[in-house]
Amino acid sequence: QVQLVESGGGLVQAGGSLRLSCTASRGTFDDYAVAWFRQAPGKEREFVIATHWDRGNTYYADSVKGRFTISRDNAKKTAYLQMSSLKPEDTAVYYCAADPSGDFDRGSWGQGTQVTVSS
Repeated sequence: QVQLVESGGGLVQAGGSLRLSCTASRGTFDDYAVAWFRQAPGKEREFVIATHWDRGNTYYADSVKGRFTISRDNAKKTAYLQMSSLKPEDTAVYYCAADPSGDFDRGSWGQGTQVTVSS
């Protein structure tokens, strides 16, 4: 299985932007489905965004539609989550996940990166 490492989290003011990275430290995910999830304190993990590079479909949680996008750089074996117009309710630990078929529960997960949005 591919191993994933997230980075790029931090503290940002509401309305600001942040870009998270998800790098394959071992293997690649060129033909994988890749997703981002998040978990806020005291809440369950929730889906944010997912895409399958080869199929070209991207799925968004309603709460992030129009504000978050996902992209990749194959040469760097990295997927990105670009977050804009951030809100305090976006505060959470963000995780990336990858799986060839999109069954993320069975796939590879990173360790998470904290995003905090101040009001």
